[in-house]
Amino acid sequence: MATIPFSAPPDNNKDYEIGDHVEVLCDHDQEDDRVRDWLEGVVVKKGHKKVAVQFHKNVYLTDGWMVPDRVLWCSVGAHNIRHPMKRRRAKS
Repeated sequence: MATIPFSAPPDNNKDYEIGDHVEVLCDHDQEDDRVRDWLEGVVVKKGHKKVAVQFHKNVYLTDGWMVPDRVLWCSVGAHNIRHPMKRRRAKS
């Protein structure tokens, strides 16, 4: 069988498992406003091409409809899903 050349090697950092905490760039409620920003959620279902992420806050589709179960599906390897950025804790 012939090998298939890649223009770039596969990114293993984009592999998500059920229970992983991830951040998704989406429309959501923040205080009393709707904003488009990174929101942390948990992977609840995994497929070969997509993962389902559930949130604690209300999230919205791009056309403005609220997602009733707070679960968004994201394509694996898309630019709008990532592992959480490490944040520094404030010194006490």
